[in-house]
Amino acid sequence: MSVASVISVLDDDPYVRAALNNLLESRGYIVHTFASAEEFLRSTDSNDTSCVIADVQMPLTTGIDLLTQMRAQGSATPFIFITAFPDESVRARALKAGAICFLGKPFAAADLMQCLERALVAGDETIE
Repeated sequence: MSVASVISVLDDDPYVRAALNNLLESRGYIVHTFASAEEFLRSTDSNDTSCVIADVQMPLTTGIDLLTQMRAQGSATPFIFITAFPDESVRARALKAGAICFLGKPFAAADLMQCLERALVAGDETIE
């Protein structure tokens, strides 16, 4: 039996966190939700995360800043970005920083699940 992947959802909107939590748990994932990058970094759950799904625009530390910080610390955790403002220059920055996907809100659940599958495969390849 395989162990369920742990997905960390970071979004300052509690409704987005709840919706993603419900979607991902219904697909068998273990989900941890956080209202900010700082809350995520303070959590011990950050070490066990198989993938981070983060809003781009959050107070204090943006999702892209978090990804950059984690990469600088040697973390290869896959990132998927979601945003209500899918600006092309921000998308380019996110992908250059190492994001697997960049989705504009609202997005289809199937699109997110496809991104998540790609992210988890990429994460497995990093571990090997």
